Amino acid sequence: MNSMDHTMKFNVRSDDVEIEAREVLFLVHESLKEKGYNPINQIVGYLLSGDPAYIPRHNNARNLIRKVERDELIEVLVKSYLKQHHE
Repeated sequence: MNSMDHTMKFNVRSDDVEIEAREVLFLVHESLKEKGYNPINQIVGYLLSGDPAYIPRHNNARNLIRKVERDELIEVLVKSYLKQHHE
């Protein structure tokens, strides 16, 4: 069997990382709104591409979002979505 036949296991991050990622997302969201951007579109653009140019420097948002790994941000978003829509 090749590796494509096996399920890979992904380890969940610690609570501290999750809290930091959530706070960063809220701060970046607010900075994007203040600058007149569509926050959802810009954050999705960043998450898909990894290009920090989607996030403004306003309120240090670009540096903040780069401190958290993109997979950690996506994990927080998926957890939040499932929690809201599955319970």
